[in-house]
Amino acid sequence: MKIGVFDSGLGGLTVVRELRRLCSSEEIIYLGDTARVPYGIRSDQVVQQYAHECATFLLKQQVDIVVVACNTVSAVAIEQLKLDFTVPVFGVIEPGAEEAVRISEGKPIGVLGTFATVESGAYGRAIVKLGSKQVLESQAAPLLVPLVEEGWIAGEVPRQVIRRYLEPLLRKNIRALILGCTHYPLLKELIEAELKQLSKTPVTVVDSGIALAENLRQYIQNGTPGALEEVTGEPITGRGKLSVYVTDTPRRFKTLAEKFLGEQIGNIEAIKLV
Repeated sequence: MKIGVFDSGLGGLTVVRELRRLCSSEEIIYLGDTARVPYGIRSDQVVQQYAHECATFLLKQQVDIVVVACNTVSAVAIEQLKLDFTVPVFGVIEPGAEEAVRISEGKPIGVLGTFATVESGAYGRAIVKLGSKQVLESQAAPLLVPLVEEGWIAGEVPRQVIRRYLEPLLRKNIRALILGCTHYPLLKELIEAELKQLSKTPVTVVDSGIALAENLRQYIQNGTPGALEEVTGEPITGRGKLSVYVTDTPRRFKTLAEKFLGEQIGNIEAIKLV
């Protein structure tokens, strides 16, 4: 099976990393729209246009599944993508919300996200859809994507920025924190360290990319996406092909991408979507 994954830049590689672990025998084609990152500051209409162009490119590569490794696109464009294309389309919102509800035991849930994701209310709708009445506290964190894209994932500067974003959420007594952007897991160690230092009670971090990869493995194995607790068995063995495309700066992208994935990628091809 050939899986197509797209995101605005590096962040979607956190999803690819989990797919390579859990669905490692499948071929993956990744598209990072680095010429137009970040998506989170764009209007809904522009995000929908970009998403359609990215998905169209992946379908030209004859993928069997499209994975939207971007919370912003999942929040404002995924339903239209499902209408526009005949292949299954997976996003990160619902799997992340499901995992947060499962582990937070009825306590408030926090979400860090881009402006577009927060304003869309997509995580709140997903939680309601699950039948939960839990309180969701949202915090836009627009500076985190540029930090990741610049490779600033450690040190005092990102730590101070993360602290500034976490403090309002912790005042709401959250017990789970959804990383509502696939760039954010690259800062997960710093986020967890700040949570431990700032919060008197434990806060569990939810990586939506991991939750999505688990759901996708369930789909590949059984033909239907299922609840995370239903996923059983060991990760699929073997090693599928990984092809990477970007819309700008392939050399710079390759250096950071290999660091984040922990493996060599090979040639990265620069393409034009329009």
